[in-house]
Amino acid sequence: MARRLLSGARDGVRLGTFTLLSGARGVCTQAPTEPLTVRQQSNGIRRITLNNPRKRNALSLSMLESLRKDILSDAGSEDLRVIVISARGPVFSSGHDLKELTSAQGREHHTQVFLACSEVMTLIQDLPVPVIAMVNGVATAAGCQLVASCDIAVATERSTFATPGVNVGLFCSTPAVAIGRAVPRKVAMEMLFTGAPITARDALLHGLVSRVVSEERLEEETLAIAQRVCQASRPVVALGKATFYRQMAQGRDAAYATASKVMVDNLALRDGQEGIRAFIEKRKPTWSHAAETAHD
Repeated sequence: MARRLLSGARDGVRLGTFTLLSGARGVCTQAPTEPLTVRQQSNGIRRITLNNPRKRNALSLSMLESLRKDILSDAGSEDLRVIVISARGPVFSSGHDLKELTSAQGREHHTQVFLACSEVMTLIQDLPVPVIAMVNGVATAAGCQLVASCDIAVATERSTFATPGVNVGLFCSTPAVAIGRAVPRKVAMEMLFTGAPITARDALLHGLVSRVVSEERLEEETLAIAQRVCQASRPVVALGKATFYRQMAQGRDAAYATASKVMVDNLALRDGQEGIRAFIEKRKPTWSHAAETAHD
């Protein structure tokens, strides 16, 4: 049964330029001593930390629910400009909690887990703000899927990535959706069929991550990217992100038709015209960060 995540939408959630349909309900029978995720926000940058290192930051149903709430909280606010997802401990995320996937849990519960996971992964790409993965450690199965689903990923040299489900009799079919769209097909298939990990450098070579840095520079480099995002107009970034994913799913001619129309829509934005005027007048633009038009 569909579940409303925020008020004001009949069939889903509308935040800025996107609509999210909810298909899973989180179940948390007992509050942990520490929150599964930690959310902090300052100067437009929201930092979400996976906070269950004892269980290798497994994406349990409760963890997915907590992550989803932290992502969605005031996601339509003009104050939110970029999200950074990181993790405590040596493992970024080990993927699904296999204890939730036994026969004792039952088919309905298994369905809930994968619906919740798919919802979070698609939510990341449907958000109107960029999402950056800051990885320092191991990312496997759905944890690797989380990295692949983010718009940008910065990893340390010690990080590794794998889809080892085939080794425990559970082929990583849902991680393959994100990974198969991030790396070349034959690389994805080798990862999926063998379960063997790849290094951060190989992940960079194949496009799974955008940058590899030393452990000491991880936070500095990631926040530098986030701060650059914050310098741009929020509605312009939102329009650009939505259009990028839309045209990537289209053929060449349809993609150009989509992108050309959006360029015209971008020019009609108040911030679009402000940016052009600022360039002509040789000054820094003053963004409104509001999705208002300057002309029809």
